Amino acid sequence: PGSAMRRRVAMVCAVASTIHTSAQPAPTATGNAVSPTAAVTTAAPTPSATATAGAAEASCEDLIGSDILADLKAQNWTYKEDVFAVAGETLEGGITCTWADYSVASGNLLLFGWAPITAEEADAAVSRLESQGWTREEAAEGYYVTEDATQSPTTDEDGYGMTYEFGDGWVTVADTKQGLLLIQRPAS
Repeated sequence: PGSAMRRRVAMVCAVASTIHTSAQPAPTATGNAVSPTAAVTTAAPTPSATATAGAAEASCEDLIGSDILADLKAQNWTYKEDVFAVAGETLEGGITCTWADYSVASGNLLLFGWAPITAEEADAAVSRLESQGWTREEAAEGYYVTEDATQSPTTDEDGYGMTYEFGDGWVTVADTKQGLLLIQRPAS
């Protein structure tokens, strides 16, 4: 477990060093990451079509930058693709990607997700999350809703665990707030 965690921290730090446009700190890991609540499939993933007509397709390999993708693959990490869900409700056209080295038993993983969302769906999702103890905080392009750090198996250096970022017509998720910096939202 110790060497696996050191590899995860080193990999996440290396991946984060490819981010040049953000003023926010780079992601780091302090524990095992959260796995999605829905079952993941092991079949070869294919891009999911979004629910919005004319919106771009999302795929696990396109959801992160090419440098980050190369770093993950160099570490022998692969992904499992799943639907995007917020507090038990699935959002059509969304995708959640759980990256890990599945060839070894470990809790080390990265979670990235994106989905199109209407204002009504966002309001309902945030209400469900807040009723479960999640906290809302304003952001430049919308707002964050983050898990109670005492309930999160993974936190970033600022103490944030699993976090959703809601914007105009979209929502993203990562196993830590700083992990949101690695997501490239599909064009719509």
